[in-house]
Amino acid sequence: MTMRTQKRGRAASVGLHTGLLLGTVVALFPPLWLLVTSFKPDSEAFSTALVREFTLSNYDHVLADTHFLDWFGNSLIVVLGTTLIGVFIASTTGYALSRFRFPGMRPLMWVLLITQMFPMAVLIVPLYNTMARLGLLNQPVGLIVTYLTVAVPFCAWMMKGFFDTVPISIDESGRVDGLSPFGTFWRLIMPLAKPGLAVTGFYTFVTAWAEVAYATAFMTGEENLTLAGGLQTFVNRYGADWGSMTAAAVIIAVPAAIVFGFAQRHLVSGMTAGAVKS
Repeated sequence: MTMRTQKRGRAASVGLHTGLLLGTVVALFPPLWLLVTSFKPDSEAFSTALVREFTLSNYDHVLADTHFLDWFGNSLIVVLGTTLIGVFIASTTGYALSRFRFPGMRPLMWVLLITQMFPMAVLIVPLYNTMARLGLLNQPVGLIVTYLTVAVPFCAWMMKGFFDTVPISIDESGRVDGLSPFGTFWRLIMPLAKPGLAVTGFYTFVTAWAEVAYATAFMTGEENLTLAGGLQTFVNRYGADWGSMTAAAVIIAVPAAIVFGFAQRHLVSGMTAGAVKS
């Protein structure tokens, strides 16, 4: 190896590590600054200095003087309903598309694909009218159904790609043992699908936990809001309560971080498996 090649190798290594360090700083700065601001009094919300007067008043105000606990309960209902129902529908749909050939299969796959192309802003009005006719406005069920229309098509495609990587011989062995198609799916395939299920569950969780547009359009009255919609109550035309908003945002981020911590070991393998085949 020549001296010039060694210098190029060192330069490339330095450039790579510098880029990674800068990327890490850029990624970590917003959440860290959010955390720091949540412990500042309102008078120092825009100060570039670190915490001078440490205070928990922002958290106390959010938990004691607002409907935050109501928002948390509403979000929990919506998230659990969306995640459980969404994972079940997406996994059964993906398995059916992967293993069976039936009339209308290709149109169904196109429908699942095309529904992901519509921007959210276009769908709010027709979905609002539908929910109003069904009496589902200001109801957690309405948001659950709405979020399922967003999460299930994408997750079904992803699960189909994952099930395509599972050998068909496993299904055949299940049929030899007398299992029904659903029994084969539930008892043999599902235990092997943990990476795909982790990705699907995490995606549906994030869809329901962090979505704002539908939550604010379909839910009115502070006691009916979800966490994403409740955050907007801290901002009005006269100003913004940055301390309360950052404190609420930190609390909201904790469950998402916990879910990600449980699911992260399966996320890479699950997303890779779902992207390889379709």
